[in-house]
Amino acid sequence: MWHIETHRGSAAEFHARELPDPLVPTVWWFEVASSVLVLGSSQPMEHVDLAACARRGVEVVRRRSGGGAVLLQPGDAMWADVLVPRNHLRWNDDVSRSAWWLGERWQAALESLGVVGTSVHRGPMVRTAWSEQVCFAGIGGGEVVRNGAKVVGISQRRTRLGARFQCAMYRTWRAEAHSELFSPPAPTAADLGDVVVTVDASSADLMAAFASALHAT
Repeated sequence: MWHIETHRGSAAEFHARELPDPLVPTVWWFEVASSVLVLGSSQPMEHVDLAACARRGVEVVRRRSGGGAVLLQPGDAMWADVLVPRNHLRWNDDVSRSAWWLGERWQAALESLGVVGTSVHRGPMVRTAWSEQVCFAGIGGGEVVRNGAKVVGISQRRTRLGARFQCAMYRTWRAEAHSELFSPPAPTAADLGDVVVTVDASSADLMAAFASALHAT
């Protein structure tokens, strides 16, 4: 059985949350209260134009999982963290395969909402000219894609307790808003225009669909 929680507030505070001990299978849905650019754990701060972020009222924070930056703006993106204990049937010691099952659950949830024609990426990391800067410009294991564009992005952090899979998808993809926040050489709006497939669903519908997909296994 999965425990479902919903939260709203500061992305910085939410990323700083520690995994509870003992850890049980949990989904944390989170809605940001303000715009924030979330950098990967090892992403250079030099990628970011801090002055441009300040002008546009975009906070810059860092998450503990890897990958490129994710821009979260209220109403645009949907974010869920899936917590898996080490003793859970979905735990996998192979990091490269560990998110495949999760991608399948997202795929099933999205299909129930009319997002069809997707696949779960099971190959090596697909890197592009801008994937080090922008998370959705590359494709990793377990992520959901359609025709080479990302539908669901997944990063993860593993501890002695288990794994925290951080998942994001977009209702609205603002390529120009992303391009304005990076230091040169920076991607243009045209570079990022077709890297995302948006999800036309309410938070409530997606939460219900994903819970159903999780509990079906």
